[in-house]
Amino acid sequence: MSKGSTALVIGGGIAGPVTALALAKAGIRATVYEAHAAAADGIGAMLSLAPNGLDALQVIGADKAVQAIGQPVPGVVMADGEGNRLAEFGGFPGLPATLAMARADLFRALADHAMDGGVPIEYGKRLVTAEETSDGVIATFSDGSTATADVLIGADGIRSAVRTLIDPGAPGPEYGGVLSFGGYATGSGVQAEPGVMYFAFGRTFIGYWRLPDDRICWFASLPRTAPLTSAEVGRVPAADWLAQLRDLYIGHVPGETLLAHTDPRNLMAVGPMERMPSVPRWHRGRMVLVGDSAHAPSSSSGQGASMTIESAVELARCLRDLPAAAAFTAYEQLRRPRVEMVGGNAAATNKAKAGQAGGKPAMPTPEQMFAPLHRHHINWHETVVADHDLAGE
Repeated sequence: MSKGSTALVIGGGIAGPVTALALAKAGIRATVYEAHAAAADGIGAMLSLAPNGLDALQVIGADKAVQAIGQPVPGVVMADGEGNRLAEFGGFPGLPATLAMARADLFRALADHAMDGGVPIEYGKRLVTAEETSDGVIATFSDGSTATADVLIGADGIRSAVRTLIDPGAPGPEYGGVLSFGGYATGSGVQAEPGVMYFAFGRTFIGYWRLPDDRICWFASLPRTAPLTSAEVGRVPAADWLAQLRDLYIGHVPGETLLAHTDPRNLMAVGPMERMPSVPRWHRGRMVLVGDSAHAPSSSSGQGASMTIESAVELARCLRDLPAAAAFTAYEQLRRPRVEMVGGNAAATNKAKAGQAGGKPAMPTPEQMFAPLHRHHINWHETVVADHDLAGE
């Protein structure tokens, strides 16, 4: 299978524009196809983008656009549920600060950067099927239209349609045992140093940081054995969810205070915490997965967006240097160990949040936790070499 010069990127969220930008840098023309009729503006809660994600964005020239909309939070404080500080971390010298931001802001910055770079994004294009030919792949969309290119890339998220085309028996997302919420506390009196992210562990967990307007943005979890969909969570009044959270966090420092000073109108009901278990097949023929479609680690990792961006850049680098079959194999070899390590650690954190940890786990120092994540660097200029024993299918 020869090198590709064109690509269909299925999914117009965060993974799609980044993948198309990286492919463009590799000399591959890509068009992004999004199922929904309009861009995902205003959708999603808060997230963080770690130094490794920013490092990968620098490859495609999008780091400045994202830094302009993010709030630097280089510091981390680990505490218990009684208010005792357990560990502190100020970030690694020479690395950019982790950024906190709304998912919607990150999406808009990346989508705008892609369109400014000449990446076509077509909306209302829900993938129905894909047919491989001797020299390409033909995608058919629900509106009856088709598109053809050398390769097709599934950047269509945790409920990926491309994943099931590659492997009809592929697993779906795994529920983490908790529902995720966030919110804004006003006038709480909780002390939070600017530029520091706090993690308060105990019988329950809450994370929080101070916004530039002095409100405290927090994120927390509500254990629940039976999962609910995001739509089902959204149908429950915010005041009811907030009442349940307040009951759960009685006696927690500072969770009880933050929740007491949160108005129901400022509650973000995110939905079930989910992750992708190990996906057996990332690629088949001329189709391949990138981002959450292959390796969504859950929000507990703090690495979802960063892992997606890294994978997009690595996939483009592999397609730049190798024929598609060999490129897909090299890409998986480069990425699978790292993303499964991140996903496994997040799964363990999810169990702790759901009260299923079976005892208090040993807590590594922040430096031990963050070094293998934050220090990761992709050398774009290094040539990818095929493993000839594994390149064929």
